[in-house]
Amino acid sequence: MTWGFLEVAGVPTSVAAWETFWDRLVTWLIGDGLRVLLTIVLALVVRWLAHRAIDRVVAVMTSRSRSEESVGGRAGRVLAQATGLAHARHVQRVTTLGSLLRSIVTFVVALIATLTVMALVGLPLGPLLASAGVGGVALGFGAQSLVKDFLSGVFMIFEDQYGVGDVVDTGEAVGTVEEVGLRVTRLRDANGVVWYIRNGEIVRIGNKSQGWSTATVDSPVAYDENAERVIGIIRGVARTFDADPEWQESLLEEPDVVGVESISGQTMTIRTVAKCAPNQNFAVQRELRERIKAALDAAGVKAPPVAPFGGPVGGAR
Repeated sequence: MTWGFLEVAGVPTSVAAWETFWDRLVTWLIGDGLRVLLTIVLALVVRWLAHRAIDRVVAVMTSRSRSEESVGGRAGRVLAQATGLAHARHVQRVTTLGSLLRSIVTFVVALIATLTVMALVGLPLGPLLASAGVGGVALGFGAQSLVKDFLSGVFMIFEDQYGVGDVVDTGEAVGTVEEVGLRVTRLRDANGVVWYIRNGEIVRIGNKSQGWSTATVDSPVAYDENAERVIGIIRGVARTFDADPEWQESLLEEPDVVGVESISGQTMTIRTVAKCAPNQNFAVQRELRERIKAALDAAGVKAPPVAPFGGPVGGAR
């Protein structure tokens, strides 16, 4: 009974059978077995080399960002931080990309090694690949939105379209970015509402935290005032404002008094433009407008006449 069961199970039951079994095993180990071992070792080596290359690229890019961060004085420092060249943000983005590339390399190498080993062992790959192809097509149709979100997230991170802490306009919502994922971006608007936006649904992005922002202040005065005198007063305010240490990090350069912007009715409007750090334009506008108003009052500059229904004559801003 026992021997019959072993014979059915394929286990050798005699010395000659054992010798034949061992001969076949040794032959397989010397031939296909050695190829399987070499395939596995080669896959591990390729994976290690690829990961090492990715880590080296990440290290080079992060060290380069550190050297670029200290270039350009006050404006360069603020702009570097705003445009994504600041070391902390650059490291975060490059590290995320490095992790993604390492995962892709591991998956591709493991897939190729598995298929190669299966072919060496003698397993039929045709039916398996056909089934995988049909399953992949079905999965592609069913999860195409997920793939779209994933690819969009990869490109957003790679191109540094925005990062955590940036104020962005996604078309659906405007707010501060709290998290950037490969599938979903989370931001919080001015009312405290948290928005979860799929990356694949973002058609356009307006980033208010990259580059710089512009503060524009229009100062309406009476039409019969001397324009050169008023412009000189406002330029003095701009120089004093730029020299104020409290506003050194907000202003990128001295505000520019561009001159007479418009003349309407009994109102002459003088425009002042200031280049600011991102998201600082509203604070700069308020402070600059207050200082200009105080300086014009102190110099006795007349305001435009008030219309019967309120506001300057001519509707100046």
